[in-house]
Amino acid sequence: MRIVVGITGGIAAYKAPELVRLLKKAGHEVRCAATEHALEFVTRVTLETVSGAPLYSDLFASGRTEHISLKDWGEMLVVAPATANIIGKVASGIADDALSTLLLAFSGKPVIMAPAMNCEMWAHPAVQRNVELLKSWGIRMVGPEEGELACGVSGVGRMAEPEAIASAVCATTRSQRLAGQRWLVTAGPTYERIDSVRFIGNYSSGKMGFALAEALAKEGAEVELVTGPTYLSAETFHETSLRQHIHITSVESAREMYTAATEAFPQCNGAILSAAVADYRPSECADHKLKKNGSEGMHLELVQNPDILATLGGKKTAAQTLVGFALETDNEEANAQRKLEKKNLDYIVLNSLHDKGAGFGVDTNKVTIIGRDGSHKESPLLSKQEVAGLIINTVTS
Repeated sequence: MRIVVGITGGIAAYKAPELVRLLKKAGHEVRCAATEHALEFVTRVTLETVSGAPLYSDLFASGRTEHISLKDWGEMLVVAPATANIIGKVASGIADDALSTLLLAFSGKPVIMAPAMNCEMWAHPAVQRNVELLKSWGIRMVGPEEGELACGVSGVGRMAEPEAIASAVCATTRSQRLAGQRWLVTAGPTYERIDSVRFIGNYSSGKMGFALAEALAKEGAEVELVTGPTYLSAETFHETSLRQHIHITSVESAREMYTAATEAFPQCNGAILSAAVADYRPSECADHKLKKNGSEGMHLELVQNPDILATLGGKKTAAQTLVGFALETDNEEANAQRKLEKKNLDYIVLNSLHDKGAGFGVDTNKVTIIGRDGSHKESPLLSKQEVAGLIINTVTS
């Protein structure tokens, strides 16, 4: 989304660059508009650097009508901080500087304000009247919060933190394309215990699965994320507002993942199984650390783990979509195609260890999405968030 961040002349303006950074990290394009007084607290160079775009602050610069062109460009306007002055101007229809003029021109599009002022000012009947009027027009208020204020007192008037404002923006921009749907995603490795301190595992980080869960939630879906051991958590998701829509179940072994996945799948519209599940486990697990005892080697008997993907493929209905992943090192597409057919999948996502920058542990990936209908879509090397978006758009279109 294209977002204009408006900054007014309050001490909380120093937090505006962090808000811009968070919005850009979430994938939005950002431009800034500032009042003359805002530039007493944060510099033009800072705002232009973090946004990567020229700052709009002079209504009469070179005779331009920036308030119109910026309104046409922007899809949302976020004012942070929103002082009592700018709130009063908008409520009264006053347009006497760059930002207030832009605000009045920004009709018909979403506007979010993050009020920040002295607690006595916030409590004043005139301010409260203006705030209620703006709310009735559809302008959303985020905060203010209670806390220590720049004037040395404590009370309600502190601007909401940039993370909270960014979360409100992302909640407002959340797509409803998959609203009402529930999806299952598996992520990460599984650990198969040898004894109390050792296990058989792999290098999967879980990053691809977590990115897929977030991409589904962005489209309005509720997500059941079953994850093997990984350092990732709900705090990993870039958009904090999405965390309530992603329900995480942590497991360790393939059998635990099998149980969680098979229980969740019947209630889901689809499943994307990106976890790197161990095919085998030791037939026995010692409850203590196995000692070398002078032996030159250790012999493990391995038994096969239940096949989660094949089980779901045998259970899925015509209304459900099932997507698997294949990591291949030779005869890649042929092996992936056989896996798709054998396990009754609708799509399979092929990873190759031959592609530099793709595979385990990295932040990028390069995939080929193969459909049962014969479709074949290749991605260039992209961030795993971008790859996740491509996969979701493909399998839910």
